[in-house]
Amino acid sequence: MNDQDAGTDIATFIPRLNRGLQATAIVISIAAALTACGGGGSDSAGESAVAHKAAPPAGAASPHVVPLNARFGGKTYAQWEASFWQWALALPLGPLPHPFNDCTNRPISAGQTGNVWYWSAPDLPDQICNQSANVIPAGTAIFLTTLDVEASSLDPEPFYAATAAGQRAIANQFANYIQNVFVSVDDVPIANVSAYRTMTDQFPFTAPTPWVFDPTGTGGNGTAVGDGYFLLLEPLSAGSHKIHYGGNIHIPAGVFGPDPVDIPKDVTLLITVGSSR
Repeated sequence: MNDQDAGTDIATFIPRLNRGLQATAIVISIAAALTACGGGGSDSAGESAVAHKAAPPAGAASPHVVPLNARFGGKTYAQWEASFWQWALALPLGPLPHPFNDCTNRPISAGQTGNVWYWSAPDLPDQICNQSANVIPAGTAIFLTTLDVEASSLDPEPFYAATAAGQRAIANQFANYIQNVFVSVDDVPIANVSAYRTMTDQFPFTAPTPWVFDPTGTGGNGTAVGDGYFLLLEPLSAGSHKIHYGGNIHIPAGVFGPDPVDIPKDVTLLITVGSSR
């Protein structure tokens, strides 16, 4: 980041890296601290999209998780990530809340099609996302987004870039600030979650007006690159399940003022899977 980026208004930064957090007391305290410091679905993802870490060794494979280098439904992890972003960025802000802003009052079934459903939640600590009343059909996989970021040709600064190279650089920079990612399914920890970092190729998307990353601006057609930590959970057995996940975004000193900023995320997702009969 250059000196101009360091003065970026917190209102444009927090919604991008910390979904919905601007409405909470945490953001108020962060904004005050920065002010005091002087701060203000498609298959288009290509094969060259990369996973940043080595795949988990065969002996460390976790149950319920599609291996990082495997295909599911004909798509790689990077292609599923691009598909998730295209789905999420195209969602309107109403009448249902956007999943980046509310994890309980929007049914997990809303806007979903096919045998892979996307899940995302605001980046907040101590969240209980109770979706147990919304039955997930048997045989449905869940593409779980834990902590992630994208940069695009429609985003406000500092997440704006017109070119694939620029978008890749910004997404990579901010995804590098993600730390201590964890996931458990029914209280069983998933091994080597840090291995599941994936970056997309540049992909096209269409955003409504207004849209989630510019609620007062104009949407339209854009391009983006995504980067972050994702787990594709194989279809779970019928009944109730608990998915617990989170981590931390550590923004180092000098990015948005002289002091570092830590943004914790801790989500407990409660779901019900239906019977195949």
